[in-house]
Amino acid sequence: MSGIARILTRSGALSGVLLILLGAWGALIPFVGPYFHYAYTPDTAWHFTLARLWLEVLPGVAAALGGVLVIMSTRRMAAGGGLALAALAGAWFAVGTAVNSLWPHLGTPGVPAGPASRVGLEEIGFFTGLGIVIVFVAALTLGRLFASAFQPGPVAVAATGSLPVEQ
Repeated sequence: MSGIARILTRSGALSGVLLILLGAWGALIPFVGPYFHYAYTPDTAWHFTLARLWLEVLPGVAAALGGVLVIMSTRRMAAGGGLALAALAGAWFAVGTAVNSLWPHLGTPGVPAGPASRVGLEEIGFFTGLGIVIVFVAALTLGRLFASAFQPGPVAVAATGSLPVEQ
């Protein structure tokens, strides 16, 4: 039994669902946000640009896919890979607009279309804040996932009758 890194299927279920929801938000908000006056220019619903693809849709899909991997996997490495994918997607949400200035051929994501009082909320909800929350959830879950690998399980207790003692 040692060497097999199996996990309970419910270990990352809540985090996986949260990553799926956050990824879906990131991928869909540029297209449905204009319906609620929460948008970047051009503030037209379902308007597709190359910048939206690279800065919002792809990282949103990657975060959601990472969440699906966390939910579906029964192995630590697969779940860890999904969490790493989600963390990279969150990092791209947070820094992608700054890195985008190096690739002018992708275009710009636009500017917040709301009034001046809402510009900060749009920036946080579309890019920086969303990315930070995704990275936080992925890192927290990754730490919990691999920290539980070092906890004595029922096999160690059953074999010795007590918890192993560290020396």
